[in-house]
Amino acid sequence: MRRSERDIARASRVTTRRSLMLGGVMTSVVGVLGFRMWQLGVRDAEEYYLLAEENRINLRLVRPDRGRIFDRAGKIVADNEHTYRIMLVKEEARDVDDVLAKLQRLLGLTSEDIDRIREQLDRVRGFVPVTVKDRVTWEELSIIALNTPALPGVHPEMVLSRVYPFGPDFAHQVGYVGPVSDSDLTAKDGEPDPLLRSPDYQIGKTALERIHERALRGEPGAQRVEVNAGGRTMRELALDPPTPGSDMQITLDHHLQNFMRVRLEGQSAAAIVMDVTNGDLLGCTSAPAFDPNLFVRGISSKDYSGLRDSEFRPLADKTVQGAYPPGSTIKMSNALAALESGVMDPAETVTCNGYVEISGRRFHCWKSGGHGRVDMVGALRQSCDVYFYEVAQRIGIDGIFAMNDRLGLGQKYDLPLSGMVHGNNPSRAWKQERYGQDWLIGDTINASIGQGFTLTSPIQLATMTARLASGTEVLPRLVRPLGGASPGEPAPASLGLSAEALAIVRQGMFEVSNHERGTAYASRIADVTKAMAGKTGTSQVFSITAAERAAGVRSQDELPWNRRDHGLFVAFAPFDAPRYAVTVVVEHGGGGSTAAAPIARDIMLFAQHGGLPPEDAYPTAQRARIREDLAQLSERILPPDGVTPITVSRT
Repeated sequence: MRRSERDIARASRVTTRRSLMLGGVMTSVVGVLGFRMWQLGVRDAEEYYLLAEENRINLRLVRPDRGRIFDRAGKIVADNEHTYRIMLVKEEARDVDDVLAKLQRLLGLTSEDIDRIREQLDRVRGFVPVTVKDRVTWEELSIIALNTPALPGVHPEMVLSRVYPFGPDFAHQVGYVGPVSDSDLTAKDGEPDPLLRSPDYQIGKTALERIHERALRGEPGAQRVEVNAGGRTMRELALDPPTPGSDMQITLDHHLQNFMRVRLEGQSAAAIVMDVTNGDLLGCTSAPAFDPNLFVRGISSKDYSGLRDSEFRPLADKTVQGAYPPGSTIKMSNALAALESGVMDPAETVTCNGYVEISGRRFHCWKSGGHGRVDMVGALRQSCDVYFYEVAQRIGIDGIFAMNDRLGLGQKYDLPLSGMVHGNNPSRAWKQERYGQDWLIGDTINASIGQGFTLTSPIQLATMTARLASGTEVLPRLVRPLGGASPGEPAPASLGLSAEALAIVRQGMFEVSNHERGTAYASRIADVTKAMAGKTGTSQVFSITAAERAAGVRSQDELPWNRRDHGLFVAFAPFDAPRYAVTVVVEHGGGGSTAAAPIARDIMLFAQHGGLPPEDAYPTAQRARIREDLAQLSERILPPDGVTPITVSRT
């Protein structure tokens, strides 16, 4: 049927409206799409370009060389060495089981090693290399090279590893590096250094390596690499080189340090040599020591258990971590306090009958028969306890505390050493705070001879001795500016003690070592130009019980080792122009005159001579025995092989 003109006109109007609506919609869509394309292609083009680049370009950290550590003469005591390790890439290996079986035969891998490698392979992506064996020998590397065709996916890799050329000599002072732990990743200020998340990365764990970790670590560089969609490296692009860690120099002398360690072998002991003019620690040894290289390379459970469980505590740095009653080595401080306060004339004598009764209690002298009448110098020379009981009653604990503090006891020094203790310089306030008790006269008497609550570390005793020798507020120092002392370095301030008082105390110390009635006369130095002034000390650990006395035990030698007294000795030399202060503490060694003084003499002579001393430095009657001792020591110590100048350049 033919449509009428009216129907045609109506249909035409409807079609036009629909067309307009569709056209409008299409225009809107095109407009939106065009706007979005403008956003992506023009306005946000840079942002999306960077995102695309991030998918294509990866930034990989480049490890910096760790800073080296030198001794005072320029010998490297902590270095970086090139080592090789064997790596395995799973996707290149094809048959992983077959490759691992071959590697086990060639490298002598254990079943535990194989389990570890499999576990690591399961955790990483197929193209990520896994360490098969670290620090392989040249022979092992050669074996792998010869069998390369039969070992697909196996690659040798050269890396830098920490090494300590002197082994145990600097173990406690330099420390060692080890794997990054979870606690190391807990940053105090924000996110941890991304370098710490690098596989097999090692950081300082103890002593100087730990405390100066940031400076020694350096700053990582960045390697830009192009990767494919799977993350595999296609090519290397630009390199932002790393900044090497800072080199450091310590005050210790490698030759002296080695001698001290050898001389202390067989003992549980600590020894320190300090330059009294500036506080430089020339020697600082805790015995027994350990080889820090074991920790770098991965110490076995057996070896670590042996170190951890030894009663000699080789892992502890006794020079700063050991806290001992100072015994009679503290008597110089009490003598100075009496002289400075004017409560005692040095010529005044006190009669020692072997004991004194105070408040109904008997306090004994170490010499049961007594010393008779002694003045201050004589009391120091013979270490008379009764004399210093009298001193203590006159100056009181307040005077004892003040002078001990003045000489550096009970203080914690700014040294890059782990676990440093304060010791204890007791006072009225301390006892009230610690125990809620008043100070008693008996406490003062015990403090006068370095017993009771008083505790000191060897580094504190060395500082005290250096201050007595120099009359200055010298402080111990382990790190020095690279290449030597800084120009214009200020000298230590004066202690403010009278020259007369210091002279009397020094004379008493001189007679300890050089008077025939001195407690350390047997350990004197025959060469008058190198004569030392010292003081013996014995710190009681346990008293012999009534039951033990009834059983016949009369001396320290009859007690178990860990119940014997500690032996201490402090000294400075040369007497006329002091340069060196020496402290020796022998744990459970017995008396200071027999255990510590002979060691201190050998160390002092070595420091003054710059090597093994001649026989004539010892008393004539001892030279036959000394000749044998020196011959044995010469075979055990490292030879003085010259000095390597310090250089900060890297080859």
